[in-house]
Amino acid sequence: MKIAAVQMVSTPDVARNLQAADRLLSQAAAAGAQLACLPEYFCLLGRRDTDKLTVAEESGDVEHGVIQRFLSEAAGRHGLWLVGGTLPVRSGQADRVLNRCCVYAPDGREAGHYDKLHLFAFDNGRESYDEGRALVAGTLPVALQAGTLPNGEPLRVGLSICYDLRFPELYRALMSPPCDLLCVPSAFTYTTGQAHWELLLRARAVENQCYVLAAAQGGTHENGRRTWGHSMVVDPWGEVLDVCVEGEGLAVADLDVERIRQVRSQLPALAHRKL
Repeated sequence: MKIAAVQMVSTPDVARNLQAADRLLSQAAAAGAQLACLPEYFCLLGRRDTDKLTVAEESGDVEHGVIQRFLSEAAGRHGLWLVGGTLPVRSGQADRVLNRCCVYAPDGREAGHYDKLHLFAFDNGRESYDEGRALVAGTLPVALQAGTLPNGEPLRVGLSICYDLRFPELYRALMSPPCDLLCVPSAFTYTTGQAHWELLLRARAVENQCYVLAAAQGGTHENGRRTWGHSMVVDPWGEVLDVCVEGEGLAVADLDVERIRQVRSQLPALAHRKL
């Protein structure tokens, strides 16, 4: 089955971002994708950390929640399993929200969601970030079934978000039972992405012997922030199958269940785990 990572350069305007996402999802469907992943903060990259508080939605509210309604309708309109990047969801705290990845089935129903566990902080003297100023961390790993493979077996997808990529223990928790695909919607900074993005994605694919689908923000945003981009699809041997370097676009490749079986059979590392 064909899978697609959608790369965006999101703005402080939700409506413009939703229009861009819909255009790119249409391209993914036209390319034959059955599952697509949007990047972290696809709906809003604001001028301030607190901007996300103003557009936060109630959990599961597809009637009044503009972003969740868009994701539900886009999945149905394009006939996709849609890993909806992330959106801000109210947490019960007035000054903090959850950074949530929602997954929608081709009939528009929400199949599940995951709240970002690890909150990014970075300060090199020139750039400073601290997601804890506006976010509440999630508490649980989430893997779910997202359709079926061509052989009729369920497709098991593990969810993660951006900074989670640096914590291999999360992915190990997602591998009981093993996933076929790990999704990583992200907004890596240019600095950290240039140094570690591909290295970490390929490591997660190799150590878990499954596909990795990484949808990123990629460019210079209206708020002045520059993100690394390089959305990609990585196979279970760590081979990068497709990459979108910078700007809007797609990384598209085939998820081949026989390739997963071949890698796990030839090098049965998952079966050799002791811890």
